[in-house]
Amino acid sequence: MLNSGGVLALPTETFYALAVNPFDEAALARLFSLKERPASKPVLVLVGDPAMLPQVAGEVPAAGARLLARFWPGPLTLILPARGGLPELLTGGSGTIGVRVPRQTVTCRLLTSLGFPVTGTSANRSGAAPLVEAAAVAREFGDRVDLILDAGPCPGGLPSTIVDVTSIPPRLVRAGAVPLADLRAVVPELVLAETRPTWQKTR
Repeated sequence: MLNSGGVLALPTETFYALAVNPFDEAALARLFSLKERPASKPVLVLVGDPAMLPQVAGEVPAAGARLLARFWPGPLTLILPARGGLPELLTGGSGTIGVRVPRQTVTCRLLTSLGFPVTGTSANRSGAAPLVEAAAVAREFGDRVDLILDAGPCPGGLPSTIVDVTSIPPRLVRAGAVPLADLRAVVPELVLAETRPTWQKTR
């Protein structure tokens, strides 16, 4: 279904997410239309493990390597240099890509079986509250979503923390489920973002 341009709703360790093949430009366009999302906003991707990173990232800076070793799988999204040739809708023309390994067994098994990443943007219309139950996703999107992987309610709570490791020093772009103090225990040089970059609004 994903190889045919379909849209899948799947659970993560925070909310339900909408997954499409991130290398399929038509599928990405369908996703943006579904969410009513501006084309300038990039979309993060989910990977099954760090070995999948070269499919979307050009490199993993040293700070990123330390953070993923400590917090993946889990609700930490790392902004990495994007691999060349990725669709512009995926990166928002930023030259970067947001990635995380979800702490959700069913979704990680799916990613490992697929062998490629999927988008992990929250299952909601842009600006609306993210959804934690499969039934709520079905009510919101109906048959515009091709399949819902129902693994029960997601925990909800805070969204994933976002850290940009493409800059020196690394920047906390969005506070979230991984506390700042825990991040600084691994990367003491981490600073707070001074502006509101594109990646801060990822719903």
